[in-house]
Amino acid sequence: MYQTITLKKGKEESLKRFHPWVFSGAIASLATDIAEGEIVRVVDATGKFIALGHYQIGSISVRVLSFDDTEIDSYFWYKKLETAYQVRRDIGLADSATNNTYRLVHGEGDGLPGLVIDCYGTTAVVQAHSVGMHYARTDVAEALKRVLGEKLQNVYYKSETTLPYKARLADEDEGNMMTESLKNGFLLGGCNDNTAMENGLLFHVDWLHGQKTGFFIDQRENRMLLERYAKGKSVLNMFCYTGGFSVYAMRGGAKTVHSVDSSAKAIQLTNDNISLNFPDDSRHESFCEDAFKYLDREGDKYDVIILDPPAFAKHRAALRNALKGYTRLNVKAFERIKPGGILFTFSCSQVVTKDNFRNAVFTAAAQAKRSVRILHQLHQPADHPINIYHPEGEYLKGLVLYVE
Repeated sequence: MYQTITLKKGKEESLKRFHPWVFSGAIASLATDIAEGEIVRVVDATGKFIALGHYQIGSISVRVLSFDDTEIDSYFWYKKLETAYQVRRDIGLADSATNNTYRLVHGEGDGLPGLVIDCYGTTAVVQAHSVGMHYARTDVAEALKRVLGEKLQNVYYKSETTLPYKARLADEDEGNMMTESLKNGFLLGGCNDNTAMENGLLFHVDWLHGQKTGFFIDQRENRMLLERYAKGKSVLNMFCYTGGFSVYAMRGGAKTVHSVDSSAKAIQLTNDNISLNFPDDSRHESFCEDAFKYLDREGDKYDVIILDPPAFAKHRAALRNALKGYTRLNVKAFERIKPGGILFTFSCSQVVTKDNFRNAVFTAAAQAKRSVRILHQLHQPADHPINIYHPEGEYLKGLVLYVE
């Protein structure tokens, strides 16, 4: 029997609209022995059932798993993952002859807050962003195998850097704090063949040591759009990481492609992926350097520039400085890009709204005194769905701009 959390009077209204979070300020009472990560029943002030979810310490106290009074068991996990997989088949990403790279579970967007699962060929990389999902990892891996069958040979768990840093995690078997249970590793299989296919292109995916789950799947459609604009152009891919945009630009027939990142490891990943698809192709060159310094020195060479920086704001307190950062970066690109150039510019900061980002880019255009047209407004792809009751799930914003 699950323990109960009782809400203050009237605080159930957002849950009645199916928003999947319970904030700490909405709680009237809870048992003193509820452990972080435990499944709890949420009831209103009269004791009426509202939802089931994972309890956690912090401003978001419960992440809702179900608005039905059901059992969170192996069948629950199976049905959730089966539904998510069916969505990916319906949109043409799963079971594709030219693509075996896609996001299978996107947290709240798939009704599983705190859980991310990315598929790379026969390997699924599971990432927990809540203690409850950390404790459910074995159930999730077993359900994955049941859903995907022989298409799945490996499940890699990668959550060392994504779990709440204040969480007091214990090993379920030993009871020792921060022990082996928290470490990254395989829950199923153990194969390190990390070559995956995206739209017919091959990429090495570093799920062992790379950022996130090893590859930024959310830019797939935007990379395809860049490919359409690349023919005969000189292309600069800033913050290149694994070189995804660079590889697509090469296939699109770019005249030259230059990849820049301050991380030597990212440059190596980019070079490996270029070689995997275009061996001995002299059109590509990479540079391990600070973005602003490179743009100052070389930015006026390019017809197309891609700005896809890491998140400038992880939380709301950093929003103001983040917007200044986006403005400064885009000013530099506007000042340096060739007349008639095309700028792809992005923000992956969840706390930065579409309006925030557009205003920062508009300010940059005005400061650079360039005439700019919007060609495309970009966002995250269909395998990163947004729960209609959880608008906070929209995080990726992008603009494609024509710069006179």
